[in-house]
Amino acid sequence: MSRRPHPPAWTPLPPRRGLLRSAVAGSLLMPAIVERLLADAGDPLSPREPHFAPRAKRVIFLFMTGGVSHVDTFDPKPALHRDHGKEIKADHPEIKDRPGYERIFLKRPQWDFAPHGACGTEVSSLFPHVARCVDDIAMIRSMHTSHSNHYNATLGMHTGSFAFSRPSIGSWISYGLGTSNANLPGFVVIAPQQTYAGTQVYASDFLPGAHQGTLVVPGPQPVANIAPRVPTDRQALELEALAALDGEHLAARGADPLLAARLKSFETAFGMQMAVPDAFDLASEDDATLALYGLPRGRTDGFAWQCLAARRLLERGVRFVELVDTGSSNNWDAHGDMMSHVGLAKNVDQPIAGLLQDLKRRGMLDDTLVVWTTEFGRTPFNNTADAKGREHHPWAFTSWLAGAGVRGGTVHGATDEHGLRAVEKPVHVHDFHATILWLMGFDHERLTFRSAGRDYRLTDVAGKVVHDVLA
Repeated sequence: MSRRPHPPAWTPLPPRRGLLRSAVAGSLLMPAIVERLLADAGDPLSPREPHFAPRAKRVIFLFMTGGVSHVDTFDPKPALHRDHGKEIKADHPEIKDRPGYERIFLKRPQWDFAPHGACGTEVSSLFPHVARCVDDIAMIRSMHTSHSNHYNATLGMHTGSFAFSRPSIGSWISYGLGTSNANLPGFVVIAPQQTYAGTQVYASDFLPGAHQGTLVVPGPQPVANIAPRVPTDRQALELEALAALDGEHLAARGADPLLAARLKSFETAFGMQMAVPDAFDLASEDDATLALYGLPRGRTDGFAWQCLAARRLLERGVRFVELVDTGSSNNWDAHGDMMSHVGLAKNVDQPIAGLLQDLKRRGMLDDTLVVWTTEFGRTPFNNTADAKGREHHPWAFTSWLAGAGVRGGTVHGATDEHGLRAVEKPVHVHDFHATILWLMGFDHERLTFRSAGRDYRLTDVAGKVVHDVLA
């Protein structure tokens, strides 16, 4: 297996008294320091070229935590209506060995499907706003994953590993591309709560720590402690002294990557003090834009706020933004009642459609990849014919892509007539990741990092690019 060369080891920068004082005097975002950092060959966040010309320059990763029901949203199954209540054989170990599932019965969808757009892709009434965007969407109805537990499936969707901590997809892209704005993280996660697997879904693991995702929590202060507590000129002198001491400490320890990442975090944090408040200040957005997302003026939380904040971060050079809709509580895990999907869909439907339309009208959708996914689907059956909910279903679910390099208005793959299994052009999570990396300009087999004596990659030892969804 070929291996992409590692970035050079981080090395301490020379004293920056003049640079710091110049930046302070000008009340700017440290332009001289930013230029110096980005030019430094040892900076783990310095911009780098991908393997080939990319279709997309940045990613918005929309994660619907809890397991969205494919047969109630994006995968129409008329046969489920026809065969509602019909008993089927529990011939899979994950079903027949589960208490209470000695007998299972098909369960009809609770929402109607209709064709939309010029392409005629069918979407359920749960997503009326997203349905109007299907001409820009490549729907993948043949997704499948390797685990039926939330923790493992969520970890797998983010890291390609279903059992062990590994770097997040956002960290891999940050590692591969670096940053174009040293005053903001290259990888940001906006979430009201942690999702399953917690911080592991945006951790850098064995990659340099500078590539770990930065958590933003919607609210009046999205990033805690961002306001400086001392005057800027004094802070600059403190950072200069700290950098000198840390540089000596690092030099004496053979360029320890953990310490290097810590030093880099001080540089980023200094720039973030001015860049972050600007990025999350939505006061300059006009009423038409706020209405597009369904965001009341002055509101600082909710999925609409997350989507608009994501667009503003992309405009300022952030490479990868993940939006988690609800976190580990009150999510799409509809064991008890599928009607919980109503409120959850309403929460995200207009904001997602607004994001797609906003990106498109600004010309940003041409080089932005939008990913919508969940960790697995939900069973087209239950242990009684009149059960209100659905259970975890790793054998089949739906994800979709939109934007740069994507063949909009298409449907890839299919499940069987009842939505039980992906039977036509199945797409595993590893294939999904390989496709995202390809759109960002990477051969997934070459984007590697050596750790503990072996080369690791996001797609482990599998993965094939799904060329059918590419423009």
